[in-house]
Amino acid sequence: MEVNRDEAERCIDIATAALSNEQPEKAQRFLEKAQRLFPTEKAKVLLEMIAKNGFTPRGGHSDFNGQSGPRQRQPNSDDTRPEAKPSEKSYTADQLDSVRRIKQCKDFYQILGVQADASEDELKRSYRKLALKFHPDKNHAPGATEAFKAIGNAYAVLSNASKRRQYDQCGEEKTNPSSSGPENENFEPDISPEDLFNMFFGGGYPSSSASMYANGRMRNQRRDRRERPREGGFALFVQVMPILILVIVSALSQIMVNSPPYSLSYRPSAGYTQKRLTMSLKVPYYVGEHFSREITGLNLKNLERTVEDDFISNLRNNCWKEKQQKEGMLYRARYFGDNDLYQRAQRARTPSCAKLSEITASLHG
Repeated sequence: MEVNRDEAERCIDIATAALSNEQPEKAQRFLEKAQRLFPTEKAKVLLEMIAKNGFTPRGGHSDFNGQSGPRQRQPNSDDTRPEAKPSEKSYTADQLDSVRRIKQCKDFYQILGVQADASEDELKRSYRKLALKFHPDKNHAPGATEAFKAIGNAYAVLSNASKRRQYDQCGEEKTNPSSSGPENENFEPDISPEDLFNMFFGGGYPSSSASMYANGRMRNQRRDRRERPREGGFALFVQVMPILILVIVSALSQIMVNSPPYSLSYRPSAGYTQKRLTMSLKVPYYVGEHFSREITGLNLKNLERTVEDDFISNLRNNCWKEKQQKEGMLYRARYFGDNDLYQRAQRARTPSCAKLSEITASLHG
C-alpha cells in the first residue's frame, strides 16, 4: 500500500483542481481512486463534502478546513492543471533553478548557504531545510537527486570536526563539491544521504517509495558493485587478512586487560549479576560476586562517582536522540500538513530527558 501513496496524493491534487473548476463528478472519480490506492483522511473529508453539498474549495484545498495544527501542504501551480495525468512527475521553475544553483556551488559552505564560520546549529538548520526541499520524493526536477546527495555530503563533512578542518585547510585546492572522482575521495562522507535524512527526520520521508534514487548515482553504484568480476581466492584472502589480524589482536587484548569492576546493565554472561545503588544519586549498577571484598572505602566512593558520571553521560546522549527524533517528526508534520504525525509527535515521550532533569534538580537542590 505504501508504494501507492504518491499516486493517491496526485489524484487528490487533481480532484482539488477539478473542484476549483466546478467539476464535482471528476473530483469524486479521482478521490475514489485515491482511496482505493491509499486511504487518507484528506480524500475522505473531500468525498464527504461532495456527498453533502458539492462543496467547492477555492484557491487550493485545505486538508482539514478550520482545523488548527500544522501548516497544510499547498499543491504546486503545475498540479492544479486539470489536464495533468496522475502518473506525471511535475516540477516548478523555482525547483529547477534551485537544483541548478546547487550544481553551480563551488564549495560545501555555498551548498548549505552558510558562512565558513557557521556553528553546528546553523549547519543543522540549513541541512534540515534543504534536505526537505530537494528530497527526490518532493522535488522531481532534473538533477534533484544529485543535489540532494550533494547537500547530504556537505553536511556530513562539515559536521565532522576533523573532516571540516581538513576541508578548510585545502583552500584553493577544493574541487567542485557536486562532482565525483578520485580527487574528492578525501571528503567522502561516512554516512549515505538517505541514512543521514532518516537520522534527522525520525525514520524516513513521509511518502518515500521503494524506487528512491532510481535515477541517481546510488542505484548505479549498487549495479556497478554487482557487475564487478569476482577476484581470485588469493586476492580475497589478502583483503580479509587485515580484518582477521584486527580480530585476533582485539581478542588477545580482551584477555590481557582486566574487565571493568561494574556494568550499568545486567550481564550474567560477564559476571555482573549483583545489583547495587550509588549512595548519592541512587543509580543502579551491577557488579561481580567478589566486589564487596575487593573495593571498599575511598575506592568505592570514587568508583560510584564514575558510575554516576557514565549514567548521566548516557542519559544526555539518549535525551539528545529523543529530542532530535521528536523535533524531526514535528518539522515533517508542519511541513507536509500531516495531522496524525503531528499528534503522535506531541504525545511522544522523552524519558531520558525527564530522568536527566530529575537528576539535575537533585544535584542543585
